[in-house]
This record gives sequence, structure tokens and C-alpha cells, in this order.
Amino acid sequence: MQKPDFDDIFMDLAINLAKRSHCIKAQVGAVLTKDTRIISIGYNGPPAGTHNCDIEFPIDGCERDSKGSCSLALHAEQNAILYAAKNGAFIEGSTIYVTLSPCIACARIIYSMKISKVIFLNSYAEYKGIGKDEGVEFLRKFGVEVVRYIPKEDN
Repeated sequence: MQKPDFDDIFMDLAINLAKRSHCIKAQVGAVLTKDTRIISIGYNGPPAGTHNCDIEFPIDGCERDSKGSCSLALHAEQNAILYAAKNGAFIEGSTIYVTLSPCIACARIIYSMKISKVIFLNSYAEYKGIGKDEGVEFLRKFGVEVVRYIPKEDN
């Protein structure tokens, strides 16, 4: 039996974490790792203890901001990074696995926290119907390795 590699394990976890999201528009999961260890996890949604959008706004979701994004939500990457920082984890040089490539705001945070690698499953630009993945371009421009995860075929 072939053992799964850590990229598969961490992305599978990010996919499963996305299922915890209360957002009715998009469910995104993130796993922040260092070497072969998990530093932190996150999924998108309003700050803990505030709202559950699928319960409070089940038809249309929460209010949209001027760009059409959730006005209440923290992104999965933000939640994972904030939790790690809050608990004193050493983030520099880490890798983040995320089910949706980072938006530009998350990319700035990832860069600022000195995360060295981003592995994403789906494209934010494709999801939003925009021309380019601004976050991916930003990270690559400033030396962060960004890789699109390609799921392996089941044997």
C-alpha cells in the first residue's frame, strides 16, 4: 500500500475544513504547516461568536461589500494565520494549503507573515470570474512560491 504524501494529506484536510464554513456562497479551508507538522487550521466565515451566515442569512447570505464579497467574513487563510499568531506559533518559512487561491488582501498578509509557499486547489479568479489571480501574481512577484495542487487519480 502506497502512503499518501503530505501535500495530499494537508490538502485533503483543507477540503474537509472547508465543509465547516457557514458561508452560503463559498466554503474555503486552509492548513498552515511547517515541515510535516500542522501549525494551524482555518476556514472562512465571520469571527467566532458573531454570526453563522447559513443560519442568520440562509437565502442570500450576509451583506456584500462594494466588491461583492462577504462583508462579515474572515478568509480561511486569515483565520489560520491569526490563530497561529495569537498562540505564538512561529510562522516564518511555513507553507499554507488552501482550497481557493489567495485574494490580494490575503496575499499581502501571507507575504507580510513571511510564509514561503502557498499550495492552492482552485483559482480565485476563476471563482470570481475575473481576469487574473492578483494574489498569486503578487506573491510570485515578491518571491513566494505558489503552486496549484493537482489531485492524484485514484488507483
